[in-house]
Amino acid sequence: MSGHAARSGEGGQAVLERIQVAGKHVSSTLLTKSNTPMEREDVDVTVKQKKCTGKENISNTQRVWTSLVSGAIAGALAKTTIAPLDRTKINFQISKQPYSARAAVDFIIKAMHTEGLLSLWRGNSATMIRIIPYSAVQFTAHEQWKRILNVNGSESKKPWASFLAGSLAGVTSQTMTYPLDLMRARMAVTLKAEYKTLRQVFWRIYKDEGILAYYRGFTATLLGVIPYAGCSFFTYDMLRNFLTVHTVTIPGFSTSLICGGIAGMVGQTSSYPLDIVRRRMQTSAIKGQHYHTITSTIVKIYTEEGIMAFYKGLSMNWVKGPIAVGISFATHDTIRDTLRKIISEDKET
Repeated sequence: MSGHAARSGEGGQAVLERIQVAGKHVSSTLLTKSNTPMEREDVDVTVKQKKCTGKENISNTQRVWTSLVSGAIAGALAKTTIAPLDRTKINFQISKQPYSARAAVDFIIKAMHTEGLLSLWRGNSATMIRIIPYSAVQFTAHEQWKRILNVNGSESKKPWASFLAGSLAGVTSQTMTYPLDLMRARMAVTLKAEYKTLRQVFWRIYKDEGILAYYRGFTATLLGVIPYAGCSFFTYDMLRNFLTVHTVTIPGFSTSLICGGIAGMVGQTSSYPLDIVRRRMQTSAIKGQHYHTITSTIVKIYTEEGIMAFYKGLSMNWVKGPIAVGISFATHDTIRDTLRKIISEDKET
């Protein structure tokens, strides 16, 4: 009897142990199932953020050519839109005439009466020849520099690296396209009779001033493009990443336009004095002025015209700059994202 009772007690204990094990298994299963929706939500957020920061399932070669194409189109569209304002701004930058909104309007009206409406786009062909490769290289270089510096959009904790990536992108594109920028400035401030074609500008500069003249004002340009490109790209990325984190959606064209406009205003303001210096140096040969070095140019402008001469036409840049940069960023991102979406969908099918 005692042996039977012992065996019955042992059997009851075994049953209790099985029930406890089964209970633990059920509770762990329920906990796993209850956490699944949250985990899925986190995954969805991560996927959306990756889409917003450009981490599509494409190769780096495809990343490069899509950025080149979208950058070229974006630059051409943006510069053509603001070409009349650009020519007006350059005219005041290189002259001693005080800038005002009325003086700018008078210049535009006078140019239309004496040379025709299309004269406001004079030099735009040179601008297109320059801006298409410039914008394509700049956007592509920015993306590649971000990869090299490990700048990961909203995940980045290195704001200095984001600024540096933008600055290096500006230096890269300026170095490759600067002679075209100089020739465009020459055409913008002369009558059609002086320089009829871009080829004529190219030959006249070489014949009269030598090959080094193609890079006159280049140092001032580099000093200006570092804060300009750095501030522009940094501000744009910061604003878009802020919206990405807080809305978990891909910003549309209008959002990119606004972010780009603010970025353009910040970039233009930070580098404008050096833009004045480089324009004076670029056009000194045809205006009879002597601007040979950055230091002598700064001293000459300050002595003859005062400190405000370094900000001549800035208010116009606050109009045309945000428009141009906003259109450029929004167009680039829209075309780039569309091309990459098509590529990704083709890979999945």
